[in-house]
Amino acid sequence: MTLPIDPAKLGSGDIGEKRATLEMDHEEAIEHVREAFVDAGFGVPEEFSPSELLNEKVEGADHDPYYVLGACNPNMADRALDASDNRIGGLFPCNVVVWQEAPGRQVVYHVSIMRIARLVGMAPDDEAWADIVADTGELVDEAWSNLDTA
Repeated sequence: MTLPIDPAKLGSGDIGEKRATLEMDHEEAIEHVREAFVDAGFGVPEEFSPSELLNEKVEGADHDPYYVLGACNPNMADRALDASDNRIGGLFPCNVVVWQEAPGRQVVYHVSIMRIARLVGMAPDDEAWADIVADTGELVDEAWSNLDTA
């Protein structure tokens, strides 16, 4: 299968990639990230630990702590659903990942589903979508500024 875009030509800004490091234990980091996003206007309607699931279900798996917070701003989600003819819902919620890099050191990671949806043709490449990308980016930037990073 040939990809319609060359992933090697995409930079972190093209996909809205963000990464931060927190000097705290894993459970504390999860709470801290959740609060940072809630304070920026997101809800967290879905969350789970892939590492716990995999360690339980896959023989020999020994994954370090890894946690996914499914963040959502209802106003942005509503606008994005309308502008994408409901297709963006296939990427909901906006995930923020926390994984343990080392004991007491956690990585927080996020990519913009709004930017990715535009790149893969799930959302229009128009001014209305550009506004959604910008507005959600501002909310994520606010959440990121709420993190106590290393």
